[in-house]
Amino acid sequence: AIDLSGLGLDEITEDEKEFSVGCMVSLRQLETHKGIDAYTKGAVKESLRHIVGVQMRNCATVGGSIFARFGFSDILTCMMALDTYVELYHGGIVPLAEFAKRPVRRDDRDILVRIIIKKDGRKAAYATQRNTETDFPVIACCVSRGGNVWYVSVGARPSRAQVVKVNDDGFDSLAQMAREAADSFSYGTNTRGSSGYRRQLASVYTRRLMERLTGRSVNRG
Repeated sequence: AIDLSGLGLDEITEDEKEFSVGCMVSLRQLETHKGIDAYTKGAVKESLRHIVGVQMRNCATVGGSIFARFGFSDILTCMMALDTYVELYHGGIVPLAEFAKRPVRRDDRDILVRIIIKKDGRKAAYATQRNTETDFPVIACCVSRGGNVWYVSVGARPSRAQVVKVNDDGFDSLAQMAREAADSFSYGTNTRGSSGYRRQLASVYTRRLMERLTGRSVNRG
């Protein structure tokens, strides 16, 4: 028997530079962590609260959710818009955006040890569209801003989340910038929605999140 309970893999630690989230931390622990909630202005909590129910979130782990890189993953979409890294036992520390691009292979024997969220001062906001309250998302969007640089992450396209970086110079409006960001992704069709519907949702939600982060009133269109 091997006892892993003393390794601190089920703990969240915080210092002045970063949050360190152990791979065995439950989604519920992440959802209710006051430090992460305050730093992300509720974006992480919003990305988690629709996932099935509290009982499920008490069982599912952050490490399992991130390592699997599911296309429908809310938490992967949210983390992609933050300055996030993963620590792999063999592979070391790599940016989450790079890790998310890697294919999921059955013969991959590496272990995800922890998630690292750097405190770079980004403001973030998250939104998702679901056909029913606890269903998988039709589209998931997270937007963050650091200075004049925007980071737009879109998941459930229905493929896994990706992130693009947009500089706000040269755009006449947030709507134009949101469309440009949304058009950077590819979209597919499944039983939850068509590619065209997803593209339109991504553009609208990206703009609304940008408006929220700039303190402007949200246009419902």
